[in-house]
Parts: sequence; C-alpha cells; structure tokens
Amino acid sequence: MKPKVLVIDDVRPMAEQYAFDLERLGGFRTEVALGGAAGLTALATDTVDCVILDLEMPDMDGFDVLRAMDHHEIDVPVIVYTGTGSYDRCVEAVRLGAFSFIDKAEPMDRVVQEVRLALGHRSLVARVSDLERQLEEASPLLGRSGPMQQLRDRIDTLAGIPSPVLILGESGTGKELVARELHAKGPRRNGPFVPLNCGGMAEGLLESDLFGHEKGAFTG
Repeated sequence: MKPKVLVIDDVRPMAEQYAFDLERLGGFRTEVALGGAAGLTALATDTVDCVILDLEMPDMDGFDVLRAMDHHEIDVPVIVYTGTGSYDRCVEAVRLGAFSFIDKAEPMDRVVQEVRLALGHRSLVARVSDLERQLEEASPLLGRSGPMQQLRDRIDTLAGIPSPVLILGESGTGKELVARELHAKGPRRNGPFVPLNCGGMAEGLLESDLFGHEKGAFTG
C-alpha cells in the first residue's frame, strides 16, 4: 500500500493543493486536516506515515501539535513548513521532534523528495529497532544437537530459581555463555551482568568468596 501523508494546515486551499501535488508527483495517498486539533484527531484515528505541518496556525499552532504528539507518543515523521524568514522557528520545531523543515515557496519536487527521505528514515529506524530486539532475544548458545537442547532445558529450569548457580567446566567450554543465558532468562535480567575472572582467586576459598560461608566454617 502506498504511504499516506497527512497535511495539517488551517488554510484549505493551501492544504488541498499540497495534497493534490503530493498525489500527482509523489504517488502518495493523502489526507487533509484543517487545523492542529483536527490533525491530532486524524493521527489518533488513522494510520499515517508522514505529516506535513504548518507552524503558523491560530488556536493550536504547529508547536502545540508537536508537543501533543510527543506527549501522546505518536511516532510519525513530521516535516514543518512555514513562510520565508522563519528559520529560527523551524529550528525550534526540529528541536521539538520534527524531522525537517521546508519553505512554503519550495518547488513541489523538493517537498516530495523530503517526504521520501522522512519515510526512508522511518523505515531504517524501524529496521534497526527490530534488529536490536532480535539481538536481545537471541541466545548465545548455538547448535541444535541433543546435548545442546538438554543444556537449554537445564538453563530454563534453573533460571527461575533464586539461588546462586555454580557452573563447572574446562577452560573454553562456554561457562560464561551459559552464565549470560541464565542471567538473561532469570528474575534479575534487567540488572547488570558482571563477569568475574576467578583465576586470581584462591582455589580453596573460591566457593566461599562467591557464595559466602557460615561463621566458624574454617576454624579447627
């Protein structure tokens, strides 16, 4: 389905001309909202891929719309447009979350290009977020053999137990990977994972240092 662009402007001829040219030159679907309040209503009820927003509107101007979008967590790229000589106001709009700004005197080809840039940026951000989520959910333990599946099952069982878990094994067998997987699936997954090099700890006191001991345990 073609991307949908919402044009928010209180001047009907301007908004409708922009919408017409965006359809004609860019092939976008468009919707017109006459004023800031109408624009927020459209954003709340319709699926919109990009917004072209007039900064200079009575009652609720473009800045109010940007603040409301931020407050309601409406994540849609916004291109603000305004008259010549309002550069400082456009910069302020970008600071409030607008993707970019254009002058009302810009040729329509330039506007179409800016919309495509905004849509491309949104797609890239969504892709990066999806990859980050996959990385967070991905297990560091590779392989589908029977022993690996048994290891995963054991980790799933131990992850819900609040007691400390001692992982034993030869050097290079993946003890830290198992520890990371246990941490990621356990109740303290949102806390930090702190690897500890046990090589510098006394062998006889290792378990005591890690897990503690009862008073008098080392007396004769």
